[in-house]
Amino acid sequence: MTMTSQDVAAVLGPVDQTLVTEVVATGATQAELAEAWAWINNDEAFMGEGRHLPSGRVAMLVDLLSSDEEEEDE
Repeated sequence: MTMTSQDVAAVLGPVDQTLVTEVVATGATQAELAEAWAWINNDEAFMGEGRHLPSGRVAMLVDLLSSDEEEEDE
């Protein structure tokens, strides 16, 4: 099922509409978005647990969300 802007906001909180559109365009589920968000915020802990690096849509979302965070930092 395609995510809505409300689904994206439920995971990420308030974000800009461009990012919402990009996230929805990936075709990912809300669960995949939540997993990507968790990886961004806890990558060292996940690697310490021996989890495999994200792949597929989760990896795409990690890249998308990471690049957005880098832009905010600049």
